[in-house]
Amino acid sequence: MSFNTSSRQLSKTDEAPEDVPSQEVTPLDSPEAGTPEAETAETETPEASVPAPEADAAEAEAPEVEAEAEADPEPEAAEAPEVPEVPEVPEAKAPETETPEARTAEATTSETETSETETPGAETPEAESPGVEASDVDAPEVTVTPRPRRWRVWGGWREKYPVAARVLWWTTTAVALAVVVVALLMPTQADKVRVAAFVRLPVEAIFGAALLIVLPRRPRIAVAVLAGLGLGALTVVNFLDIGFNEYLGRGFNVVLDWSLFSDAQGYLQDTFGKGGAFGIAALAVTLVIAVLALTTMSVIRLGNLAARNTETATRTTLVLAIVWVTCAALGVQYAPGIPIASEHTMQALQFKTEQVRRTLRDEAEFAKIAKKDDFADTPPDQLLTGLRGKDMMITFIESYGRSAIEDPVMAPGVDATLTAENEKLTQAGFAAKSGWLTSATYGGSSWLGHSTFLSGLWISNQQRYRTVTAGERLTLPGAFKKTGAWDTVGVMPGIQKAWPEQKFYGIDKLYDSHNLGYKGPKFSWSTMPDQYALTAFERLVHSKKHDKPLMSTIILTSSHQPWAPIPELVPQDQVGDGSIYNAIEKAGKKPGDIITDSAKSKQEYGKSIQYSVSSLINYLVKYGNKNTVLIFLGDHQPIARVSGNHASRDVPVSIVAKDPKVLDKIADWNWADGLQPQQDTPVWKMNDFRDRFLTAYGSTPAP
Repeated sequence: MSFNTSSRQLSKTDEAPEDVPSQEVTPLDSPEAGTPEAETAETETPEASVPAPEADAAEAEAPEVEAEAEADPEPEAAEAPEVPEVPEVPEAKAPETETPEARTAEATTSETETSETETPGAETPEAESPGVEASDVDAPEVTVTPRPRRWRVWGGWREKYPVAARVLWWTTTAVALAVVVVALLMPTQADKVRVAAFVRLPVEAIFGAALLIVLPRRPRIAVAVLAGLGLGALTVVNFLDIGFNEYLGRGFNVVLDWSLFSDAQGYLQDTFGKGGAFGIAALAVTLVIAVLALTTMSVIRLGNLAARNTETATRTTLVLAIVWVTCAALGVQYAPGIPIASEHTMQALQFKTEQVRRTLRDEAEFAKIAKKDDFADTPPDQLLTGLRGKDMMITFIESYGRSAIEDPVMAPGVDATLTAENEKLTQAGFAAKSGWLTSATYGGSSWLGHSTFLSGLWISNQQRYRTVTAGERLTLPGAFKKTGAWDTVGVMPGIQKAWPEQKFYGIDKLYDSHNLGYKGPKFSWSTMPDQYALTAFERLVHSKKHDKPLMSTIILTSSHQPWAPIPELVPQDQVGDGSIYNAIEKAGKKPGDIITDSAKSKQEYGKSIQYSVSSLINYLVKYGNKNTVLIFLGDHQPIARVSGNHASRDVPVSIVAKDPKVLDKIADWNWADGLQPQQDTPVWKMNDFRDRFLTAYGSTPAP
């Protein structure tokens, strides 16, 4: 480093004394010689700029050295110039807040420092020639490449607030490490999210660290970016898995389930309004972008840190690898099912890869299965001979699952309702038998349950649904239609747009949400109360004169989540066009108050099932006759937050009729008497019902 000093000037004479060399010094940053400022007696040295050894180009300023040059009042007694005392400038070092990023600049800056500083009182060396300035003799010129302003500001901030800078650096690094670890270890089910799941040692992190250590800078950055984006995408899929397991009882299918987001958007609009649905969707997109950015930046930061500290990173990686192998070999676990040596991410990727393969393979296999139908070629006069002349009703009650009958929170109210409604049926001359069916879906996607029950095929995903509805599979309504002995109608208030599946199901006339004459309010997702839908069915269809009996497929929706607000039963003669429900809807509970609270959701769900069952039985008692046969069932269990984690997929099913011969034909099914199946009542897969039903009521298979 060079330091410019001021010397005492001699009196102006024709020439300087021979024994005193010229010591006039012009500082590099001072005004040009000859200006008034340069001729003043006091000269100020410029600040010595020393580049700090920081990656962020923190600048260290040398202390300002000032010396006064006073003219001697007696020119004849001129003294030799005196070198002012210069305080020693310490060697520029990184501040205590030096981070690993700053160490890379250390070798470069050290080369710019002078080997020693001038001691106080030392004589200034003579210039080699009068034209050479003293500053040129003192030290070689140092060229410093200017840094961008943002780096200078950042470096200055770090020097000004060293403790805060240190805390910020460690905090950022810790957050990056936590993000990567959480992403690698995140479970796919909400009930498995606990602290023990995140204190394991992921093998993927060890392999990743080893790779980033050995790669050069550019390949390292590229690999870190790809790894970060991949880790972010896997995190998003993990969140989707948690949501799907919570609502549908299964993980997210990366091939088939993208189409369900449009249905989810519609559900949000019906529950929270268009503004609320848009806000939730925007928040979801923002979170996805944030997750991708956060995981990417975290991997890059950790990779750069490992590269700057290769020796330490290598040792740490080796130690962790040894620990992982040891724990894996010994089977060390924090708790049952939670090993310290984790392969969670690799297993998740393997599962998703296999899921994609199974899905693609299933499409071709299911297409072959759907073409096989034992009753497809059965002549019309050999179909359903045991039900000729009967008015048939197949009714689905939304989310009516086994938990409604057996859960300790919901069961008391639902069981009491089933008992009371069964008593009404008995008094009206009806009898019932009930059993269990295992639904192909859970928590939602009701159409999968409907199609499974009516087609006799296991329709567990959207791909199978598209395949079967594009074909000519014989459905239960289609079988009644094929005989020519029934007119088929559908009452489906949940359908709010075109429904091409009507042809597949064999439904001649469809009554959806637009042509049932309803003038009242929606009840969240449900377009109209069940009592109104059944009343409209009676007014528009059942009460009319028909040449043939009816085969009616009815889907009731009042027990659809979020179970708020719930309609109330009103006197039958006051149902009208549904306007009476305006006051009931306004007085009801808000969806947002129910959907986020598990306990409240269970209570309101139970009430909604009671309402739907009561509406249906009241209709049957009032409008049914000796030829009426009702089959009603649930399409699936409610979401896991209501039915409970790991609940079964069973739903109750009942057959109700006045004619004892109808129930006699299913005596060998061993179903329970009444509307409530027992715990030991047989459980069938839902797709088995079609063939059993057709066979029991006189249909002859024709393979």
